[in-house]
Amino acid sequence: MDTLLDLLNSRPLVNGKEQDALGDPAAGRRWAREHGGEGDLAELAMLRETRDILRDVVRGDSSPAAFGPLLEGVHQIPEMTSDGLEWMIKTPPHARLAVEVVLAWATTEKQLPGRLRPCANDDCRLFLLDRSRANRARWCSMAVCGNREKARRHYERTR
Repeated sequence: MDTLLDLLNSRPLVNGKEQDALGDPAAGRRWAREHGGEGDLAELAMLRETRDILRDVVRGDSSPAAFGPLLEGVHQIPEMTSDGLEWMIKTPPHARLAVEVVLAWATTEKQLPGRLRPCANDDCRLFLLDRSRANRARWCSMAVCGNREKARRHYERTR
């Protein structure tokens, strides 16, 4: 789930300027390798495409059917190991990390429905996974976005 959130949050706004962790080939290669990928150009292109689809699906702008082309030809094959049953993913090497992220999204939606969502701060592009008991988290960071929103509302009330 960490890679899922990291991919969604790999294109933040910093001081009003977009940063893209996958935009520069060297930085993208580093990001992919840190998350279990190879970092080749085909993999980075697939990750960027997956990130855009994920963003739209999580925001509700697209249907999960948008993942169809990415998952075409992907197979999960059961494998018995000494630890029990494990599922192996059969996909082209450049698509493996992106497919794993989509599978993590599907697992998250099944186990924690509605808890993966965009930050409530309109000036923020980040996403959060609400693990709170009450399912009421609104901001990606209470210290940054939450504080800004609360300060903004306080200012408006006292004005």
